[in-house]
Amino acid sequence: MNIPVFITSLDLSLTNTLFAIGAAVLSFIVIHGAVAFFRKRLNSLSESGAHSAVAEVLRQTLARTSKLAVIATALLIGLSVLDLPPKWEGRVSNLWFITLGIQLALYAHRAIAVSAQRYFRRRAPVGGEDEQVTVAHTFITWILQIAVWVVFLLATLSNLGVNVSTLVASLGIGGIAVALAVQNVLGDLFASLSIAVDKPFEVGDSISVAGFSGKVEHVGLKTTRVRADSGEQIVISNAQILKDTLRNFKRMTTRRVQFALQVNPDTPPALAGQIPAALRAIIERQDKVRFDRAHLKTLAPESIGYEVVYFVLDPNYTLFMDTQQIIILEMMQLLDDLGISTAPRPQPVQVMAAEVLPGPTAAAPVRPTLLKTASDQATASVPAPRATRAPSG
Repeated sequence: MNIPVFITSLDLSLTNTLFAIGAAVLSFIVIHGAVAFFRKRLNSLSESGAHSAVAEVLRQTLARTSKLAVIATALLIGLSVLDLPPKWEGRVSNLWFITLGIQLALYAHRAIAVSAQRYFRRRAPVGGEDEQVTVAHTFITWILQIAVWVVFLLATLSNLGVNVSTLVASLGIGGIAVALAVQNVLGDLFASLSIAVDKPFEVGDSISVAGFSGKVEHVGLKTTRVRADSGEQIVISNAQILKDTLRNFKRMTTRRVQFALQVNPDTPPALAGQIPAALRAIIERQDKVRFDRAHLKTLAPESIGYEVVYFVLDPNYTLFMDTQQIIILEMMQLLDDLGISTAPRPQPVQVMAAEVLPGPTAAAPVRPTLLKTASDQATASVPAPRATRAPSG
């Protein structure tokens, strides 16, 4: 195409052309200066600490401003003031959409990367990189950025007059088919992302889930590997972990201990009333322990029941067992000193005997008869059968 002939065919006046060039140059200076001003302003906000997170994201997003996009925008402003033929006005409108769309897509691309980096950086473990967080960060950032460019591409094609409805429908049907084919894999994948973002547990935590307990060794995209307390490695899908109730013992700050004590019901009330205070004194003597309560809770024919509650201020399981052992031993010594027995009251025993009814045959029916009721410490006696006198001759 002959450019001079093309320019002549536009039938542009010199004044209109010079005005368009001036508008384009002025637009470039204004846009470039505005971007520089806002970046400088956002730098000061980031350093002052007020709204630092938002300011940092906006500052790094504006840093992605393309100089080519600024130049193209300035040229389009210049073309807008020209007296162009009607067919060129539609083309300039399309160029406006593409130019602004590319720049907005670049901004969104950069904002997603910066926001995701800040989000996952706050959730990374202190002193090192978390492989699970790194994978989740990369995957989520990649998915969101691809979504931005796909939306921009479809919007551009639609602006150029291409019918994208069929394309979108085809993509939707294909996506549904793929999702149904790999729904289990996708379920575990999104469960892994949920674990990485929500962090119900981390590598090294001691957990209890799905009927077993152990220490987490690895969290992958599909499965989590746990070293069980009994020594074997257990592999469980991430989706199954999120479906069950999970207990994270590493995040325990205190351990609540509740146990019951039963003594003989023949214990005198005076001695029974001394037990709660004595138990409190025993518990308060222990290190890293906070006493909560000790009460006489039940009175039954078989025993007198006490309930004791205290807190171990350290989640260490060995410390808990050592403390529990000391408390139980001192409690046994206390009961021995007070002369209180933990044996329950003896229960009554019913002794049954069989009475043989006289009859002509040996296979006579046997009728059980209650002879005596006594305690388990007594001895039941069964009377001898009465002898029958033979008839005289």
